[in-house]
Amino acid sequence: MRRLRRRPGSARPVVTAVTVLTAAALVFGASACGGRATTHHKPGTSHEQAHGETGRLLTADDGSGNRLREVDAEGAPAVTVAVRRDSEDGWNVRLSVRNFRFTPDSVGAAALLGRGHARLFLDGRPLARVYGSWYHLPDSLVRGAGGGTGLTAGLYADDHTAWAVNGAPVRAGASLVASAAKSAPGTARSGQPRSEEPRADKVLEITLSRGKVSPAPGRTEIEKGATVRLRVRSDRDDELHVHGYDKAARLPAGRTATLTFTADRSGLFEVETHGSGLLLTQLVVR
Repeated sequence: MRRLRRRPGSARPVVTAVTVLTAAALVFGASACGGRATTHHKPGTSHEQAHGETGRLLTADDGSGNRLREVDAEGAPAVTVAVRRDSEDGWNVRLSVRNFRFTPDSVGAAALLGRGHARLFLDGRPLARVYGSWYHLPDSLVRGAGGGTGLTAGLYADDHTAWAVNGAPVRAGASLVASAAKSAPGTARSGQPRSEEPRADKVLEITLSRGKVSPAPGRTEIEKGATVRLRVRSDRDDELHVHGYDKAARLPAGRTATLTFTADRSGLFEVETHGSGLLLTQLVVR
């Protein structure tokens, strides 16, 4: 029986063809999945979370380096703050939100309307990041931040931009009733007894950004004899002035200034800025 002889190298074209077809299948398979075998976004987040966008990114920031993301006032996120002294240490802070939910599992993803986290500021200084409605603020954290009584909460998107309406960040404020900056119980750093800042009967939080006042100027009813605290944050250097009471305070750019006084005169009194000439609010004292 005659044996067939294989020509040298005759099988190589077949092997080469199989190799080429296999490589082509891998290439086209990768293309069908978007050209990459790995995910484009953070593990644990959806494609929508990673790539969604909303609002308009502004050049202005929140005063601590986070750019503002402006959305329409209708349906915009909103927050209010309530503070209660804890019987053991510090304060219990409650954030009540509207059109918003906390999403700690997608921090670092893209900005989606109505999602994100909150940040706390003490007298305009960054204090803490918050991922839920309740937060315990210890005395030690307040002391470490330099002390203060004006607590402000702002809402932020997952990409760390600050939600904003009409050019102003979405924020709300409350006052810490008791003094926090203490080196020892009942004493100030100088060793002398420290008097607590008077409790305010009315606290007004006002933001100035790009020549706009938020909330829009209106009239605020004040009972005669009440303690009024104005907390104003401006994006430019200016001066705060309460007409009729001759009360004034400097407004450093990017920081919150606090002005406290007793409304012991009846009448209509305007609160404005001297440099920009903006009307902030009108106080109706009866």
